Amino acid sequence: MADESNTPVFQIQRMYLKDLSLEQPNSPQILLDQSQPQVDINLALSAESVAEGVFEVCVTGTVTTKIADKTLFLIEAKQAGIFEIRNLPNEQLEGILGIVCPQMIYPYLRAVVSDVCTRAGFPPVLLTEVNFQAMFEAQQAQREAMGGDAAQPN
Repeated sequence: MADESNTPVFQIQRMYLKDLSLEQPNSPQILLDQSQPQVDINLALSAESVAEGVFEVCVTGTVTTKIADKTLFLIEAKQAGIFEIRNLPNEQLEGILGIVCPQMIYPYLRAVVSDVCTRAGFPPVLLTEVNFQAMFEAQQAQREAMGGDAAQPN
């Protein structure tokens, strides 16, 4: 029988909405303005260990919609997942936390943002697809360019 103590493990434990905020600071007056709003979308990722071999990965989406300099609405949603990840080299672990997990979480975030827009009385904002691998590679390159790669061999 094979020794399973060193077998790589990757399992989703749970997906959940960690935080959700909707603000309409200039309602109802701004709702009368028929101008085309400007939409700004920002994404952020975070990952942290919550127990031995268990990680929480969060994808945060912030959607700010303005007409001129007044905010029409602002939505911030943080979708998270808990993943069991064991027996992987650090290089692979970083890629899974920075690429694979966010790719699994992101569709839930997209649905939440769209639903909140609709429930708030606005047309849905459809977040575009994201290439998390390209995002991860750009962050790695930036870290290396800044000399901040602490994982370099001595």
